[in-house]
Amino acid sequence: MSAILGVFFHALGGYASGTFYIPFRRVKGWSWESAWIVGGVASWIIVPWLMGWITVSNPVAAITGADTATLGWTFLFGLLWGIGGLTFGLSMRYLGISLGMAVALGYCSAFGTLIPPLYEGRFDELLSTRSGLFTLAGVAVCLLGIAVCGRAGFMKENELDADQQKATIAEFNLRKGIAVATVSGILSACFAFGLTAGKPIADLAVSGGTNPLFQNNAIYPVLLLGGFTTNFIWCMILNRRNRTFGDYASAKAPLRSNYMWAILAGTTWYFQFFFYGMGDTYLGDEFRFAGWTLHMAFIITFSTLWGLALHEWKGASKATYRVVYIGLGLIIFSTILIGMGSQF
Repeated sequence: MSAILGVFFHALGGYASGTFYIPFRRVKGWSWESAWIVGGVASWIIVPWLMGWITVSNPVAAITGADTATLGWTFLFGLLWGIGGLTFGLSMRYLGISLGMAVALGYCSAFGTLIPPLYEGRFDELLSTRSGLFTLAGVAVCLLGIAVCGRAGFMKENELDADQQKATIAEFNLRKGIAVATVSGILSACFAFGLTAGKPIADLAVSGGTNPLFQNNAIYPVLLLGGFTTNFIWCMILNRRNRTFGDYASAKAPLRSNYMWAILAGTTWYFQFFFYGMGDTYLGDEFRFAGWTLHMAFIITFSTLWGLALHEWKGASKATYRVVYIGLGLIIFSTILIGMGSQF
């Protein structure tokens, strides 16, 4: 039952992440950087502290009680992850929601899942137990499913001419999109490392009376501050370069609507990690590393479904659609294997 709840909460987190970019499509008359940083203020500053105060007994005490090295490494990994998050938004801008997420999260899943047990020297243990083999098999199937989804994206790109591509994704650029998605996927895995580095903060929160289910919420204000720093600097550079500082008070844009949709996008984004922490708690320490794979799998599943619903695959052949469905099927099957692994 514990593993099933873990998978369920990871599914909720995946839905939040796979959905968060949808409200940005309703922002009108603003540059990308203006909408992105407004959503970022909500997702990286306001909501983490708000949820921290609601779910953690004393988040300030847990953070200030941690040693300097813990705070420094957590912030640094957040800084690196922030670069991944920044290019993550660009990957969807150039590749669309479904293909952009599939490519970026393929790298992210592999690095974020396999490096922690390798770093901790626990990889041999996974190879010597039935539960570990089931879990690793699930990770492998998930990565295969991600690769299949990426393959479908390339098939679609080869089938459509430039005008058809632009009709579904306004700034479609395969070469540029693949480049930024690669950088995004590798650096986005630093979020998993940041949670490991910030574990002492979570331990202090639990010892102070916080429900272990919400222990990660004590880490997020520090980790996400690093991500905010990176994104804020870059968006301000773009505002200056593109002369778009006026967006935030422009009379030519529907300001109330834009702020509402951007903040909604940022809030939705945050909840992927709110539920991620709950899912990891139910998976337990032994299989927590697999939670990253589950998270990535559900994000790709829901983002691909959104891509289909928003007609990003319009004009693709039936063969391409079949490949998409096969990829989704493999990803769903991988979550079953990981869930079974935690039962042995």
